[in-house]
Amino acid sequence: MEIEQVYGSLPVLETERLRLRRVSMQDADQMYAYASDDEVAKYVTWETHRSIDDSKRFIQFILAQYAKHDIAPWGIELKESGRLVGTVDFVWWKPEQQTAEIGYVLARDCWGQGIMTEAASALLKLGFGRMELVRVQARCLVENIGSQRVMEKIGMSYEGTVRKGIKVKGQHWDLKLYSILKEEFDPSR
Repeated sequence: MEIEQVYGSLPVLETERLRLRRVSMQDADQMYAYASDDEVAKYVTWETHRSIDDSKRFIQFILAQYAKHDIAPWGIELKESGRLVGTVDFVWWKPEQQTAEIGYVLARDCWGQGIMTEAASALLKLGFGRMELVRVQARCLVENIGSQRVMEKIGMSYEGTVRKGIKVKGQHWDLKLYSILKEEFDPSR
């Protein structure tokens, strides 16, 4: 399996409440709405968006990744309203090793509703199916309890803490590492 086989034409993934699809420049206002929230940006690697231009620059980066058929995020759209409320992606994928890491961000008003669990589960289905993965992992800052809950709800197991595993925003942070293997994945979740 080659990266281009998935990212050459990013598939739209649908769940009961969500449509995971390509991000477009028309999403700039909605992305800015959540990316400008300091609470949303608190546990991610990027800085809080201070202007709509920050969101537009990020979307331009995503569009360039799509154009190169390289790893890029899916936008998380609520089917009911058509609103973009976050992104979910494989932050890296090693096809030759059949492993990948998942990452995500979600608008604060959507927290605690199972939306990210639904989105991440859809990505796991794609990963263990079409992408032929045998292992998917995720990491989060130790303080990010919400992200830990998502990982547990999608069936991941805690593997340990990576001490000072990342330097973000001028500080080293401990990371919790979770993973799930193909044989542990329940597609009916």
